[in-house]
This record gives sequence, C-alpha cells and structure tokens, in this order.
Amino acid sequence: MSLQLKGNWNQIKGELKQKFANLTDDDLLYQEGEEDKVLGKLQEKTGESAESLRKIIFKDEN
Repeated sequence: MSLQLKGNWNQIKGELKQKFANLTDDDLLYQEGEEDKVLGKLQEKTGESAESLRKIIFKDEN
C-alpha cells in the first residue's frame, strides 16, 4: 500500500463499510506488507473480485 493510501485508510475503511455492511473493523485491519491478506479477506466477505475492490481502494491513486 502506498504512503498516500495508508494516510487515507480510515476514510477508505468507512467507504467500504458503507458499501458492504457485513464488514467489521477486524476485516479492515491493515498492517504494512499484508495488502494481499486484507484484499483476500475483503473478497471472501464481499464476494467482489480483486479488481473491483482494487478500484474502490485505489481510486485516488490513478
């Protein structure tokens, strides 16, 4: 995760929780170097594709 994304993670978490009501704070725990783990957990909980989730998470970086 980039430095910019890390700085915006709380905002992104809020957006994800609004879009996917079944997500918990534990689902959205981010630790540096574990981006794939977070993405996998989000895929499992939401049923969304990795690409779809990446678009939501990284929308401000493109």
